[in-house]
Amino acid sequence: MVDYTPHVTSPGYTNGNGLYGKEPWWKDATFYQVYPASFKDSNGDGWGDLKGVLSELDYLHDLGVDVIWLSPIFESPQEDMGYDVSDYRKVYAPYGTVEDVDSLISACHARGMKLILDLVVNHTSSQHRWFQESRSSKTNPKRDWYIWKPARYSPTGERLPPTNWRGYFASSTWTWDELTQEYYLHLYAPCQPDLNWENPACRDAIYADMQFWLDRGADGFRIDTVNKYSKHTSYADAPVTEPHSPHQPAPEMWCNGPRIHEFIGEMRARALEPYGAVSVGELSNTPLASQVLPYVSASAKQLDMVFEFSMIRLGTGGGFGAKYIHHPFPLSTLKATVAKWQSFIEGTDGWTTVFCENHDNGRAVSRFGDDSTPELWAASARTIALWQATLTGTLFLYQGQEVGMKNMPADWSIDEYKDIESGNFYREAVRSGDEKRVRDTRHGLSILARDHSRIPFQWDASPNAGFTAEGAKPWMRVHDEYRDINVAKQRGDPGSVLEFYKRVLKLRKEYKDVFIRGTFKLIDPENEAVFAYVKESERTNGVVGGTPRRALVVLNFTKEEQPCVDVAGILGCEPTQVTFLTGTVSGGESGSVAKAKGTHKPLTSWEGRVYVNFA
Repeated sequence: MVDYTPHVTSPGYTNGNGLYGKEPWWKDATFYQVYPASFKDSNGDGWGDLKGVLSELDYLHDLGVDVIWLSPIFESPQEDMGYDVSDYRKVYAPYGTVEDVDSLISACHARGMKLILDLVVNHTSSQHRWFQESRSSKTNPKRDWYIWKPARYSPTGERLPPTNWRGYFASSTWTWDELTQEYYLHLYAPCQPDLNWENPACRDAIYADMQFWLDRGADGFRIDTVNKYSKHTSYADAPVTEPHSPHQPAPEMWCNGPRIHEFIGEMRARALEPYGAVSVGELSNTPLASQVLPYVSASAKQLDMVFEFSMIRLGTGGGFGAKYIHHPFPLSTLKATVAKWQSFIEGTDGWTTVFCENHDNGRAVSRFGDDSTPELWAASARTIALWQATLTGTLFLYQGQEVGMKNMPADWSIDEYKDIESGNFYREAVRSGDEKRVRDTRHGLSILARDHSRIPFQWDASPNAGFTAEGAKPWMRVHDEYRDINVAKQRGDPGSVLEFYKRVLKLRKEYKDVFIRGTFKLIDPENEAVFAYVKESERTNGVVGGTPRRALVVLNFTKEEQPCVDVAGILGCEPTQVTFLTGTVSGGESGSVAKAKGTHKPLTSWEGRVYVNFA
């Protein structure tokens, strides 16, 4: 019989949206993002589906997952992989039905797991009935549910958009509508018109659609583009920062706008709080801790958590024209960025998240690790696992991360890139006529493109990697190395990436006071080879005036041997008091507590270790 005991347990556990002791349940939870088109295809049509997710729930439970975050499954033309919703209360037919979502929710709950949905309400699809009504005439009751503006004209009479803003997908944020002779706003593609959150009736409809899924048992939402609902309604031109383009980046005009906290507070009060639903928001273009904290302060009653993107966007050329021009960065930059966002909540009532992969970025082992050889791939994937599992905050994993899935091979044709953003940026480079820009963009896409995270999940060494039936054609090409990197090959192998993830996820929960909730202190910030930090808990094992529980994490981020740090000195104890907790090269013994030996022994290639000074 399969053991379906909930992973996150402590006094006060409830099967609903209750608390674990004095802290919300979601703080200790491990979330796992499922990109359903690429996870598991149950019917052989080459497209993943809800029944495929359902068939692998026991795999996710065994991994240590508490919450599944399901990327958009709603009705959609799929021009941006479901982030263009045409009906929030229907399911895109290739994924299944509303009843399949019900079954998935029930099956998760039966295992002590939860399920959250991906909420995309900054914009809809242009095929949504709301927009179809809005564009039907200037007098339609839903006209003001979207953002419409008249044209401007040049001195020579040329029609111009209302502003010079550049969108995220390499074009103007405005598209002309011939029928009603006005422009509509879209921060993304023309097929994704922005909703007008200034309109109360529009907001009411959004909350009603959220309640539809919460009434069916969904446990909350990951909320897309959450800080873009409130635009600066002056609609002024942005400064010219890209002289070669008629369209200029203008995130200051639509991120963290004047009414954003009012809107999010209303969303929480109207749609989230009555259900005890968890919320995690996508917070882009918000680089200051002072800007982020109001979103995640418990007393502010806004969002439970947010994704702040400074770390995961390292190496990009920004969010606009040069986004896919890759910029290598030293380890010290990664360390400083991690330290900033690990420590910004200390002394506050806020909370943070931990993640290094998602559906919008290249694979972590290819960006932060070393996938050049099988040995370096495995070693660096384990070290990334140890790094993520020992950081403060709620942990989010992305499908395939736990087996070390890699970026698409660099020699694949540009035709293999299916994402709307990849295609738009590449075509923009080609149109420029600048051959160097084309080469640099192509190289950057091979490292950073969103496509890398979207290729089919690698379940086994059978044709199509077990993602879909033999003979079927997957919607995206399966990775060339699927026979070497897959779940079946790693399952049960104590030295594998998969089994290491299972061990460190358990360890993270066992020592949650240190790893999940502890403070973070960076050691030797300028060291470009070794990433070391101390995690410290307020707990002292009940000893009045005792020493706080402390752990030292030491990670070699190179393929060369590196000297280890002064373990006992950093932990502030005698060498005999140091305990080796776990390491990436300890095989089946990882996770056991044994007296440390050779704490000064050099770190081998991509080796990670954790030392503690408590029993």
